[in-house]
Amino acid sequence: MSLLSLWQSWTHGAGAECPDAVLSPPPARPDARHARQLCHDLKVLATLIEVYCARRHPTAAKEVVTLKTHDVAALHGRPLRLCPPGRKLLTHAFVKRAACPLDPKPMCKKCPQHCYAPLYRAQIREVMRYSGRRLVLSGRLDYLVHLLI
Repeated sequence: MSLLSLWQSWTHGAGAECPDAVLSPPPARPDARHARQLCHDLKVLATLIEVYCARRHPTAAKEVVTLKTHDVAALHGRPLRLCPPGRKLLTHAFVKRAACPLDPKPMCKKCPQHCYAPLYRAQIREVMRYSGRRLVLSGRLDYLVHLLI
């Protein structure tokens, strides 16, 4: 089995489709490609922040994340439990990513206009740096491909 087919089965397998309930308000650009990309990006953000909180704040009280704008449990595939700073960062990241006016969306570090507030921008960079390495080293091929594309 090739790496590409393995990655496709991993990312497009059962449960990988973005449920209709994930986005409460309809996206500004309703095309299917944009909706899939948004769903994928939000899923990656949730996973990165989950890994970061689980390893950096193991003793912090964690609660299930609920947002008015997104169905996080449907998007993540299970209820997402985060510490208060992680919930705050996830909320900010979801709102900013969903409202991104650029199509196609560039990587944030190459974006001409930065949406994140400076404090959140520093936090999400730290989360991506820490969690991205952990996920790639743990064998998650879809995150490796996400980094390369």
